[in-house]
This record gives sequence, C-alpha cells and structure tokens, in this order.
Amino acid sequence: MEAVIINYRSNRHSQTCHHIIAETRGISKRDDAAKLVGKEVSWKSPAGKEIKGKVASAHGNKGALRIIFERGLPGQALGGKIEIKA
Repeated sequence: MEAVIINYRSNRHSQTCHHIIAETRGISKRDDAAKLVGKEVSWKSPAGKEIKGKVASAHGNKGALRIIFERGLPGQALGGKIEIKA
C-alpha cells in the first residue's frame, strides 16, 4: 500500500521533522486509518537510502496518518510516496 507525504507535524512555533502526516488512497475515514496503526513504513531517497518508520495514529477525521520515522526526512520527501508494509 502506498501513501503520499503531505507535510511535517508542526505547531505554531516549530515543526517536528521525524513526524510526518500522510494520506492513503481509498481511506477517507478515521476508523479506516486506525486499522493501519502499528504498520511499518519505508521511504526511499533518490540516492537509494531507506528510512524506516511506524504508523503512530490517525490524524484528523478524513483518514490521514501520523507516521514517526527513526530519523528526520529531508524536504525533498514532501509530496513523495512511502510504502506501508502489510
């Protein structure tokens, strides 16, 4: 299953670069997104490096996911695809 990175998790004063908000195709409700909590996720850079993470929780009521990566993702990752492993 693939997801698209929307943005970093942020507040008024700072952003957290290893927390990502992502949307998946076909999921439009919070209940459906909650079923993916705990799944492993990976993002591959153009150079071939892989950064792994986990789905932490649903974000909002429209099916977005909050994903925590082991290290921060670069800005070029925004709008890119990540793979959710079943």
